[in-house]
Amino acid sequence: MATEGKIDPMHQFEVQPIFDGFTLFGQQISFTNSALWMFVVLGLLYVFMIGGMKRELVPGRWQVMVEGIVGFIDNIIANSIGPNGKKYAPWVFTLFMFILFSNLLGMMPFGIIPGIHPFTVTSQFTVTGLLAAISFSIVLVVGFWKHGFKFFSLFIPHGTPLWMMPLIFSVELLSFLVRPFSLALRLFVAMIAGHILIKVFASFVVQAIDAGGASWGIALLSILFIAFVSALELLVCAIQAYVFALLTSLYISDAENLH
Repeated sequence: MATEGKIDPMHQFEVQPIFDGFTLFGQQISFTNSALWMFVVLGLLYVFMIGGMKRELVPGRWQVMVEGIVGFIDNIIANSIGPNGKKYAPWVFTLFMFILFSNLLGMMPFGIIPGIHPFTVTSQFTVTGLLAAISFSIVLVVGFWKHGFKFFSLFIPHGTPLWMMPLIFSVELLSFLVRPFSLALRLFVAMIAGHILIKVFASFVVQAIDAGGASWGIALLSILFIAFVSALELLVCAIQAYVFALLTSLYISDAENLH
């Protein structure tokens, strides 16, 4: 949002109601811009997967791309969890694709179209936190379902002296409990930081153009920096999706194999 030659870098992260829904337990439930863009992401994912699952004898580019991503996720799971990891492929694949599409969609220049305000759903901690919470819940359920109370042996490395066990157990347990927060924060911070940086330099461009004169040089440098950061952000979008999927696989591996 631009006001008097200035751009508010935080305006892009505001969750705003599109229309009111209903009241539940005294709370107003509204359909927001965040919910809208999540539905857009899910719609694009559906089209992407349907278009790539034709199972043609001679696969086209679309089918090759989908099969390549599926194979990529299978390799992550095989290397992280092992032969017992196949059953976790749907969740890890869903995580990777949802985060990747959400990140990339938030980088698209839809804002140039009047009335359209792009929204990056992964820039909301509630979204990344929920994804991390589901992954962590899977880890806990698998760990206790398969190993029972033996799951706690995960927090005591082999060869730990008896007198050090209470301290090591406490440190390892704390490190384990912090995992969902670090998983959620990593993605949230990565998305919000890049978007804020782009908006800040966009503000420099607006102010430099308004000032005129020699300020045009600052505007040009700012535009070049925006292009550089945008290219870097596209890379970060893919890396963050990969890191989230990989760490989820590693955490599930701990519960599955008690490493």
